[in-house]
Amino acid sequence: MQKIWSLVRITEHNDWVVYCILGSIFAYIIVLSVFNRDANIKDFLTQKIEDSNNLTPSWTIISIVRTLMLSLLLSQFVPGVPTAFSDIQLFGLQLNKFGFTFLSVIAFDIIKNILTFLFYNSIGDGKNLKGLALISSKFYFLESIGLIIAGFALFYFPLDLVQYFYVIIIVLISMFILKNLIYLFHNQAILPEKWYYKFLYICTLQIVPVLVLWKFLFY
Repeated sequence: MQKIWSLVRITEHNDWVVYCILGSIFAYIIVLSVFNRDANIKDFLTQKIEDSNNLTPSWTIISIVRTLMLSLLLSQFVPGVPTAFSDIQLFGLQLNKFGFTFLSVIAFDIIKNILTFLFYNSIGDGKNLKGLALISSKFYFLESIGLIIAGFALFYFPLDLVQYFYVIIIVLISMFILKNLIYLFHNQAILPEKWYYKFLYICTLQIVPVLVLWKFLFY
């Protein structure tokens, strides 16, 4: 606890936080109005797979917004940037904790998504990828809204950072468990058909990447 408290610092100038939040909200307006034919949030969340349009760009934008908001939140608790990364300079610029966290999260997401695509197609369940993308888009959409609220509260409200850190971790773990339960018990085909492939996917492509990312960020 003492270690976390001593390493957490609040950024004095938080204009960039507002820009990130406003950019995320604008991105979601584009998702609903452009890629989903002026749908409201209820229509988007109740959308069936056969009615889904422009699923790939919608899923991509939602995933990026989630990554951005998650990085904004976690970066304030990351101990620091490893020397191997902080020593790298590009035009005199160095990675700060937010940049390091964002690049780490998005890199792990890209690798996980590539492995998921290869896994599904290697076992002959590639047809379920569209359902997985649709359900994950809906889940990440709601999750990222919560992350936006949590990030705004972190930067603009007087909070006990240590307690807030533990609250955030508990909430993220709960959301992770809920997501996998939805994947398992959803009436739509999302996970591979055979039960052992379901648990192989959850263990190797859901749980393991999260543990690796945690170890990488909080080294």
